[in-house]
Amino acid sequence: MKRIYRLQSRVWRLRNSQTLVALLLYGTMENIFDIVKNIRLLVRLALPLKLLRLENLLLELASQIMHGVGTRKSQAQLMDNIPESSSKGTKRRRDEDSDNTSSLKDDLTFTDTLVALRIMRAQFPHIHKVSVEPFMLKSQLYSSVKDRTQVDRELESLRRDKVLRLFKLNTGQDDHAVMFLDDYLNQIDHVVKKMEGKKEGEYDVFGWFKTHVLDSKLETGIEHQELCSLLSLGGKVKDSHISLLINAGILTRQLIDPNMYWFAIPNIGSLLKGLVQGRKEIISLLSRRRYKEMMLASLEKKHLRMSPLDMRFHLRDLIGSGHLRTDQTPTGLIIRVSKD
Repeated sequence: MKRIYRLQSRVWRLRNSQTLVALLLYGTMENIFDIVKNIRLLVRLALPLKLLRLENLLLELASQIMHGVGTRKSQAQLMDNIPESSSKGTKRRRDEDSDNTSSLKDDLTFTDTLVALRIMRAQFPHIHKVSVEPFMLKSQLYSSVKDRTQVDRELESLRRDKVLRLFKLNTGQDDHAVMFLDDYLNQIDHVVKKMEGKKEGEYDVFGWFKTHVLDSKLETGIEHQELCSLLSLGGKVKDSHISLLINAGILTRQLIDPNMYWFAIPNIGSLLKGLVQGRKEIISLLSRRRYKEMMLASLEKKHLRMSPLDMRFHLRDLIGSGHLRTDQTPTGLIIRVSKD
């Protein structure tokens, strides 16, 4: 008899809590006692925590169990990250909630690209005055999943399954953003809503774009003639329609070939500027130190002046792109500037 057990998806809606827990785990357990331990673990996870931290713990546990590495040791480490009880005073609990973001060293590496993407999405920084759905960088995945070939293969599979889209960025030759398709569609809807009242008769082009272009063109760019051909499936295409898509930030012209367009994320301009400046700020910070290195625990506490994106976002990017590297020491994880 195969010792494979399936723990069905369960949803808890806790009283006096805003937490909604939904988890689907597939695992191979050695005996019934392991199943009981995992059920009890899930019950303990169903505490009135903030959704962000709870989602991180659940997804990481799911990744470990799905890949057969959910050992007692790794589960114990997860248990150590969970508060014992919610019986603490309201003020103390509120103070802890304000600093409940786990350290980067606790979730630096994953075994599954989709799990890494979901956790990074949940950890995307909340940025005031900028309305952008969460996005990730391909370089961040390279820092989080050790096998780059696996990342490329799984990204391609998710792209073809229309789970996510990739976008070429103008911040570097190999820079690509990753955004879940549902988030991208929401981003487009948000932009269209802000543009209402300007050219009402031409708004149909956004519907054509979502229905006919995004659904059939999965690459990062598109040629002008192909774009017009796909849009024409929805109605008669005019030059003003193309201009409307460009002005909305959904398309950008390629510099090398004006007849080619990149698919783009609207309202992302200020964040891309911050991305470049944040990279320079962190490299400069480390380069000024004697050995061009710093403990991760200390570096995470630094606040960036030039970027609205947080330190964790930038560190994952710089490690994945090879500008920084990590080394484990007896005192903790060290971030170093790469020699090359």
